[in-house]
Amino acid sequence: MAYFERHVFVCTNARNDDSRKSCGDHNVGKHAAGVVKNECLKAHIHGEGKIRVSQSGCLGRCEEGPLLVIYPEARWYNYHSDEDLKQIVAEDLVAGRPVEHLLLDK
Repeated sequence: MAYFERHVFVCTNARNDDSRKSCGDHNVGKHAAGVVKNECLKAHIHGEGKIRVSQSGCLGRCEEGPLLVIYPEARWYNYHSDEDLKQIVAEDLVAGRPVEHLLLDK
């Protein structure tokens, strides 16, 4: 068994340069990582044998961000609010159903 069943990477890369978009600009990514981790903790799905939430450097899809990716499924999500993040946790990480309207093409 893997140490973690699933891993969520939240892009926190920040350029803070108006000419080049980045997922983590203005602490959006760090805030999102905190929301996802807190929701996972509340749902008792965070930790060894369960889910790990990590802040990540650039994931290479800046123009589509802000975003996060869940492995091993390789599901890429764009989010716009805390409610989007909470929905990803509740539906994808807890219930195992992709949140179709937030999914990005692979």
